Amino acid sequence: MLLSQLKKGEKAKIVDLSSLTETVRRRLLDLGISEGSEVCLQCKMPFKGPCMVENCGQSLGIRLQDAFHIKVEKPC
Repeated sequence: MLLSQLKKGEKAKIVDLSSLTETVRRRLLDLGISEGSEVCLQCKMPFKGPCMVENCGQSLGIRLQDAFHIKVEKPC
């Protein structure tokens, strides 16, 4: 499943960031987003805007085109 496919309020664990560019991967890592991190989708902005996710109490926006490359796994 991809991060862009989550619905508002759903939680998931990031399992793969390898298809992102090195620059984007580095920026996410600097913000605390890495493989194994648990995120919660807060909302998706209209008109193909960013996805707002929460990780460890901080909110951040991830571009929709980058969210299409982040593989996540929902908890059972």
